[in-house]
Amino acid sequence: MPRNLIRAVLFDFGGTLMYGRQDWAPIVAKADEALTDFLRSQGMEVSLNTFPTEFRKRLDGYFKQREQDLLETTYSFVLRELLREKGYDDVPGNLIRNALDALFSVTQGNWALEEDTIPTLQKLKEKGYQMGIVSNAGDDADVQQLARRFGVTKYFDFILTSAACSYRKPHPRIFELALSNWYCPPNEAVMVGDNLDADIRGAQNAGIYGIWISRRADPKMEEQERVKPDASLSSLYELPAALDHLQVQ
Repeated sequence: MPRNLIRAVLFDFGGTLMYGRQDWAPIVAKADEALTDFLRSQGMEVSLNTFPTEFRKRLDGYFKQREQDLLETTYSFVLRELLREKGYDDVPGNLIRNALDALFSVTQGNWALEEDTIPTLQKLKEKGYQMGIVSNAGDDADVQQLARRFGVTKYFDFILTSAACSYRKPHPRIFELALSNWYCPPNEAVMVGDNLDADIRGAQNAGIYGIWISRRADPKMEEQERVKPDASLSSLYELPAALDHLQVQ
């Protein structure tokens, strides 16, 4: 009888199931301009020359903080706060949402699904694994939209983002919340991701097995992080066999 019974697989999203096709800097600049254009179309007096830079600078400041406390700051919060400082108090929620949708309509176009994502998810589904996504993201709707766009939602029982639950990987709470969807003990679950710190160390500290997908990993991170994954793979095609191996260890 196998010592381990792996029944649940958690996946990171960006860098694991999908990747950015081009350098992000010009894409992000264009996206911030699209957000600003939308706000201006709604009668807000924000400068196309300065507001995109202000917004991104404010985001970057919060992003640095969230890496320290592992508590998510959403795009919505940052945008609303900046607009309040510009004299726009109590901006309707739907306007904030539409402005962010204008931004993400640009960034979403740079994401592409890995060619081995669908075949691997299909195989794991056929083998009876329960699957979910756990993603660090500043906007929940953006992640949900991408999942629908790529046609992967049918493979997952849930898609949990840090924007939705407040906690960022490697905080143990986000993994606990993910497993609570299945009432699954940690030793019956695996986390699959490209980030040694957030995905692998975070999962292992929560008692979950960690499988590292190395193809999109930052080589500097590999040198810096003293993390030992339970398995290291160069593609998702190798995942079913790796899970079989963990089942009989």
